[in-house]
Amino acid sequence: MTGSDRPPAAVLFDCDGVIVDSERPLFDLLEGDFARYGLPMPRDEIMHTFIGGTMYDVGRRARAHGATMPEGWEEDFYERLFDVLAKDAPLIPGIVEVLDALDAAGIGYAVGSNGSGRKMGITLGQHPEVLRRFHGRLFSGQDMNRPKPAPDLYLHAAAALGTPPEACVVVEDSPTGARAARAAGIPCYGYAPHDDGARLAEVGARVFGDLRELPGLWGI
Repeated sequence: MTGSDRPPAAVLFDCDGVIVDSERPLFDLLEGDFARYGLPMPRDEIMHTFIGGTMYDVGRRARAHGATMPEGWEEDFYERLFDVLAKDAPLIPGIVEVLDALDAAGIGYAVGSNGSGRKMGITLGQHPEVLRRFHGRLFSGQDMNRPKPAPDLYLHAAAALGTPPEACVVVEDSPTGARAARAAGIPCYGYAPHDDGARLAEVGARVFGDLRELPGLWGI
């Protein structure tokens, strides 16, 4: 694992829940839809079960558990979610400080998100100073048709930065993303601000609770 004695050559960030707080409205909508379509489930269970996937994966798995979402639910859900996110998608506390530290150290970075490019445009577009810093380095597993936990997204992001995967690190908040990092051979830091991060640790992530810890963990 990359540690304080060897800074990473590049950093690959997840977007939702790591750079922008877009997961609260997501799970608000999912909780209501699951109950509406015959799969009432506590919010914590929804988060633990479905975090990190695309809505197409969520719909498939929810139907397998007995939910009765109609055909086209996924597209409708995305439109409703985008309407909510367009009103407010705050930055995760500490992300600007992390980017400042990386810039000062001359370390490149990119985003590898399961969200679409359109979604990142809506959320990150509310923070032009952050969006500018990722210009040309926003990559979507959904748009590539190879979402996490497949390793392709992070391998693509590393290649775009001209950095071997093993010299990068990934910052994730979901086991799905951490599995993608592991499959790509990239060390993963698991952001767990609300619990002990056991589910992230189970898939090999080094767990931490505050983004502002990262520069110190990386020795920069």
